Amino acid sequence: MKEKKRLLICIFSTIMLISALNITADATISKPLKGLNTYIEDANHGNKVIYLTFDDGPSDPITGKVLDILKENNVKATFFVIGNQIPGLEDVLQRTHKEGHSIGLHTYTHKFKRIYSSSDNLVKEMNLCQAEINNVVGVSPNIIRFPGGSKKHLNYNLLNRLHSSNFKIYDWNMETLDGINPKLSPYKIYKDATNNSENLSTIVLLLHCDYMHKNTCLALPKIIKYYKDHGYKFQPITNDTPELYFPIKKSN
Repeated sequence: MKEKKRLLICIFSTIMLISALNITADATISKPLKGLNTYIEDANHGNKVIYLTFDDGPSDPITGKVLDILKENNVKATFFVIGNQIPGLEDVLQRTHKEGHSIGLHTYTHKFKRIYSSSDNLVKEMNLCQAEINNVVGVSPNIIRFPGGSKKHLNYNLLNRLHSSNFKIYDWNMETLDGINPKLSPYKIYKDATNNSENLSTIVLLLHCDYMHKNTCLALPKIIKYYKDHGYKFQPITNDTPELYFPIKKSN
């Protein structure tokens, strides 16, 4: 009887330990991705800086609404655009550029199987996106963002190749899940965008501005107010901004 009781206690303890480890892992994922921003923080000398970044545009009317909110709040941001979405929305891209925001490359098609099938295809997609932007606004941006982030895709050979093409990579150290679920409530987007922000003096925040992201627009004014109230300076990413990308595994 005692042996059976000991066995049950042992099994229960093991289950509790596994549950605790899973909770810890999930908590780690939900917190700001620390450890990525050493160089970018050094460049900002410990000052509070936030880079608002918007992926998956241009779109109508959401990108325009985001631009309206940024203008009302006198804030500059960075838009990583998809090349094949530009035709028909040239005016949106021109406005983005004219109003002083940065424009970055988010590939030409955003089709994962195509762009990640080879390094050649990824570089080709970035070049096509760059050319499309240049045709519309007359600049050729070198700042890039991998669709879905560089994790699992970036290795040292690809890094060297991108650098040889003068591309600079920007992931993020805070995110909302609006890209995965555009129907997230504005409150949830706001909470994700500000949760644990006190742990970071420099923040690169991932948001989206595709046609589905109405709730992101609703959350954006509160996000801006939060960071202004907490003393952060808003800056766009430029070619002078130190890179920020997820750690590359040594096995790569």
